[in-house]
Amino acid sequence: MTSSKIYPLILCGGSGTRLWPMSREAQPKQFQPVEGKGSLTFFQQTVQRHRGGIFARPIVSVGERHLETASRQLSEIQCKAHIITEPMARNTGPAVLAAAMYVGGAEPDSLIVVLPSDHVIQGDLNGVIQAMQKAALDGLIVTFGIRPTFAETGYGYIMDGGGFDHYPGLHHVERFIEKPELTIAHSLFETGYAYWASGISMFRADKLINEYRLHDPATSAAVRASLNDAEPLSGDRGIALSGKSFIKSISLPTEKAIFERTKDIALAPANIKWDDVGAWNALHSIGHKCENGNVTTGDVILHDTQDSLVRGGDRLIAVVGMTDVVVVDTDDALLVTSKQRAQDVKKIVEKLVSTQRPEVSRHRNQHMEWGTFKSIHAANGVTMNLLTIAPGKQARIPGGSERSHIVTVLSGTVHLKSGSMGMPIHAGSAEMFLSADYALVSNYSDLPAELIEITCEIRPAVPQVPHIAVPVVAMQQAIGAEDYV
Repeated sequence: MTSSKIYPLILCGGSGTRLWPMSREAQPKQFQPVEGKGSLTFFQQTVQRHRGGIFARPIVSVGERHLETASRQLSEIQCKAHIITEPMARNTGPAVLAAAMYVGGAEPDSLIVVLPSDHVIQGDLNGVIQAMQKAALDGLIVTFGIRPTFAETGYGYIMDGGGFDHYPGLHHVERFIEKPELTIAHSLFETGYAYWASGISMFRADKLINEYRLHDPATSAAVRASLNDAEPLSGDRGIALSGKSFIKSISLPTEKAIFERTKDIALAPANIKWDDVGAWNALHSIGHKCENGNVTTGDVILHDTQDSLVRGGDRLIAVVGMTDVVVVDTDDALLVTSKQRAQDVKKIVEKLVSTQRPEVSRHRNQHMEWGTFKSIHAANGVTMNLLTIAPGKQARIPGGSERSHIVTVLSGTVHLKSGSMGMPIHAGSAEMFLSADYALVSNYSDLPAELIEITCEIRPAVPQVPHIAVPVVAMQQAIGAEDYV
């Protein structure tokens, strides 16, 4: 690590429920492509935006559940990072403090710029960051504000307290205002002295550590203990914080825990186009529009349709005679809403959660560390999955004493190991096995291997007892892609 650089700290929390069905619990918004299939994800765009030049290797703060997704997406853009995994979500404050302690142990005066991973930014943000570098090195905590373009009730505001004498472009903070009601938001907008809080900030590592010691010693101690007891991640990727101590930290955003309490806070207005992409209408507003005001991705045909967002998946989407609508197609769910009601998508997610629908948690087609997984069928005690195993990779099929498995190879050759049994399976061949634990399927070739895996419940015959089908949801929750590690 070198103190002459700024460390981008990329926060990968958040669920993005209002961007369902693209965003799911297991594959949230930040790991989804911004402009449809084949484009960079929100997370990857954030990494690329702050790479090279004044920046050191990024620090990525991510929940344990999404470690492999973050690692894979970093690998796709050939970027090495210091990864810090959180054992549980405790808001942004403890995550940011852990990163400051991680960096500050070797370089107390190093700079950290905190960056949400799921925002879309256009303009020279890095130029503003570089201009504020001296102020941050001198001990100020710099928070970056965006001049509002309308009265928004979903954002926090920072009130401008006038410029600093010795730091051109930097302003004092008069006060913070949490998401206001509409009338107050209009008043703030009209003053010309209010800025949207972007969630982006910059400070010295030791400055934030000292502020936490002063204002929140309990969290300071908890995060320090969690860091001391951290375990190294495989492949020298970073560390996994200890949950035993981390859970004792107070769950607050950095703004509430420190920024609103410190005397050394400052505001840097950033003349950029910024959006936190909180709903589908936001993706329409920032997207590249055709002459009719439509934003489309995928295989889409429109007729007499204006000012709409249509996002296709693997099939053709046709829209006729619509205005101001959002249509989003995925492998297992289709969303249709008006742009004006896009915020209410979270209501659909709440219903999916209450009815335990699997579509709320994961996509049918999922990227894994070893390849891809697609759920084809799940009903009446039988599940059928399509696995594509990348060259040199190994997938684990979950076992169980009450399950039988059939593996049929469609293309390539794999090696199946279950207990003491091990054998190659070639394209066009199938093998059945029973396993109380798990089976390993390895692809030692130079080409991807594709196979169908069928799991059947073994049910003892019970005389005169009617057959009771296992619900689809129960089976999909019992055996999901997360079990295939």
